[in-house]
Amino acid sequence: MNNLKMKYDDKKFYEEVKKYTDILKDKVKDKIVFVLMELDNEKAFFSIAPLSRAIHNIGGDLHVLINGNNNFEILKDVWYVYEEYKKGLDTDKVNALKGFIQAVNKRTKKETFENIFKKPEFILKAEEKGFSGTLELDYYDEWHKKYRFNELVESANQIWGQGYALKKGEKVGVSFVLVPDKENTELPLEDYLDSYFIALAMAESAIKKGAHVSLSAFSDRFSMLAKSVRSVDLATTLKGCELDKDIDEDVFKKYNIFSKEVIRDRMKYIKAGFSIHGKGYYGKHFFGEEIGYPTSNKKSRWTSPGQMMLKDRYSPQSLEESRDPVMRYALTETLPIDIFIETCNLDYTILKKRSDKIRDIFNKCSYIRVVGEPVDGHKTDFKVELIRKDGFRRAFTSSDCDVTNIIDQENLKKTGARTGSYANFPSGETFTTPEKVTGVMVGDVVINIDRSYVIPPNNPIVVSFDDNGDYKIVKAPADIKKAMDRELKECREKIKIYEKNGSLPKEITDMYTRNFNSVGEFAVNTNPKAKLCDYLIVNEKIAKMIHVALGLGFDPDKKTVYHWDIVVNSPRQKLDIYGVDADGKTQWVIKKGEFVV
Repeated sequence: MNNLKMKYDDKKFYEEVKKYTDILKDKVKDKIVFVLMELDNEKAFFSIAPLSRAIHNIGGDLHVLINGNNNFEILKDVWYVYEEYKKGLDTDKVNALKGFIQAVNKRTKKETFENIFKKPEFILKAEEKGFSGTLELDYYDEWHKKYRFNELVESANQIWGQGYALKKGEKVGVSFVLVPDKENTELPLEDYLDSYFIALAMAESAIKKGAHVSLSAFSDRFSMLAKSVRSVDLATTLKGCELDKDIDEDVFKKYNIFSKEVIRDRMKYIKAGFSIHGKGYYGKHFFGEEIGYPTSNKKSRWTSPGQMMLKDRYSPQSLEESRDPVMRYALTETLPIDIFIETCNLDYTILKKRSDKIRDIFNKCSYIRVVGEPVDGHKTDFKVELIRKDGFRRAFTSSDCDVTNIIDQENLKKTGARTGSYANFPSGETFTTPEKVTGVMVGDVVINIDRSYVIPPNNPIVVSFDDNGDYKIVKAPADIKKAMDRELKECREKIKIYEKNGSLPKEITDMYTRNFNSVGEFAVNTNPKAKLCDYLIVNEKIAKMIHVALGLGFDPDKKTVYHWDIVVNSPRQKLDIYGVDADGKTQWVIKKGEFVV
């Protein structure tokens, strides 16, 4: 899928990859290269792209922290104590770490936990002329040139301003994507390289607004069951255990002793997060999958500190968690710069009004009908039911561009619950979790599984929904079906792991199983600037189109472990979309693929 003509010097990029490969080829396989730098060192920042491709081609891992000295100092201290522990030294810090490890081993009946405390094999710091530390590496960044960068910063200003209402002094985290190995670069290479400029623009814009910004990136995994990067798993574990260190369980009591000796209340948490996603997964988080992080009342558990920090309205754990969320969060994909600017640099107040209007129409309805014309022998024709048997109504929402508050104000007003805010950029949809869907859907644009897959219009995904609301894949392109089958297998295994370890309550794992074949979302797209491309996050926002997600839903009783958005081209299929209210009156939104609202 690589573009024939890139805006960057692809010849130079591959030359720089080769230079790093020649230096590292006998050194980094199955090892971690940890890089620490400051954002003002742009030569170091852009050198990360060819460096990451080289390390991944060799079979190593990369973990990058930018402006992240505080977190690095914590990790460095923990690594040092672990080295003393391995030497058998008898100190208060060593004994505290030993007690924590033993408590985890006792709880999990495994003795592999301590492996995450092992220091990365290579630690490098970006200096004036190159990376220095366990290895000495020159900077190779001649591949890059700035393209529409001022417009990128303008787009970032809109996101931070209208989307986040970012405040001076707030701590912000931006995560970006490393370039995977050649085998797993199924998305355009140019788009990965574009994402470096998007991350830089987001960071520079936030800094100009007075925020304290850090960036991070680490090697992706291409199976959700693969072990995550060791140093990342340690950082994640420390974050989660710090939040739960006062929980009355032996593991957390022992952690609290360790925390007082080593962490000493130095852990800082971001208030606003923005992530760029490519292809892949975090991988297995040992502590989250084996033990989990208890809610404050210990009646439920989280499987990651990110979930606990966000505490979104859709998680069943949020119903038991009395602590407030600590951050708001939004994501995008490795989008081309032109598309990112076009779809993100807009007035979000106008966009939200458009989505709100459709939300208000559908929230008066008992069910929704979606009916198209036959295209190549396939016809979309399904019903979205919104009323539960006990009379509870599945409500639409339209706040996918609003992370102006850590507390989700719409949900607070509606339910009184103090849950967190989550968004997408690009934005533009109004969506619900259906009570049930029956009929047939023809997906003909894009689907996101482990990454975004373009669906050939002449070879669509056809999905049928039975009277129980369960779905069945009638047909799909071979590569997409293969990806579906692989992820479903891994998701079933993930549920078994949670069940076996008790890291989630039985009622949650039972719900995951119950909803495994359900429909999780129905949405109408509303962004007038979004255009067809290779990425789900844009296509699911294209005004007049719709998307339906298989799997996880956005209500606490509709959760499971995956969420596949499938976009349907309303104009091509000439869809009629309307709701029917309690009086039997028809409420039109789209006729023959065109808005009538």
